Amino acid sequence: MREKDTAAPPQDPPAADEAVMENSRAPLLDHLLELRTRLIWALIAVAVGFGICFAFSLPLYDLLLKPYTTAATLVSAQKGTSITPELIFTGPMEFFFVKIKLALFGGIILAFPVIAWQVYRFVAPGLYRHERGAFLPFMLISPALFTLGASFVYYVMMPMVMRFALMQEQMAEGGRIGIQLLPRVSEFLNLTTTLILAFGFSFQLPVVLTLMGMAGLVSAAALRKGRKFAIVGILAFAAFFTPPDVISQIILGVPVLLLYEISIFSVALVERKREKEEAEESA
Repeated sequence: MREKDTAAPPQDPPAADEAVMENSRAPLLDHLLELRTRLIWALIAVAVGFGICFAFSLPLYDLLLKPYTTAATLVSAQKGTSITPELIFTGPMEFFFVKIKLALFGGIILAFPVIAWQVYRFVAPGLYRHERGAFLPFMLISPALFTLGASFVYYVMMPMVMRFALMQEQMAEGGRIGIQLLPRVSEFLNLTTTLILAFGFSFQLPVVLTLMGMAGLVSAAALRKGRKFAIVGILAFAAFFTPPDVISQIILGVPVLLLYEISIFSVALVERKREKEEAEESA
């Protein structure tokens, strides 16, 4: 007669992790107080970043204008004329509020490491040890991808957009009326920040899909099956955020499509790792 298997079944989650979570539980009021503290530190970081960016708001705005001047130089060489890029403001306080908006935008970007750290410190007690280890790399990858998207806007998209706009100008000759581009300072800032946010968040696609894969919400097979729908959605997104020409749409659509393919590969790696862990536990 065979002896009974007296080995204890594998614990899921591990007892050590369960004990850590049990010790970290706190009453609702304590959680609310901690949330308030985290928000205060995040707001202080944004305020400090806002003050720094407002002090350098004019140089920062001049930096944003570099793609405009680059496009003006290219169009001048192409048309054989001299184009001096100019911006205007039509309200007495318009440029002042533009500097405030630019300082707030820059302050949030400068404060992002502090904000991300406060978010992590707030949610970490509710995570298992292996989950905390998996969460930290995404905190480093996410700002890097956002910076990559913003750089793509600054060095590729904005010169292209402004070049397309300057090509619409018309010289006052041969009885024709002169048509000159004179964008408002607020409109230029809105265009730049909108593109930076759109590209920055679209470049987060691998992070979002990988986290969803870790949570079991999507699978690599489902992403491969939905590739044709993703291509249509990416092209629609590119058509909305770029000038109305095919080249601009391709320049935006190709990087996002590559990020989608990277996401499929990343989710597949997560699934392989999960299958390996499940096989070890069952053994």
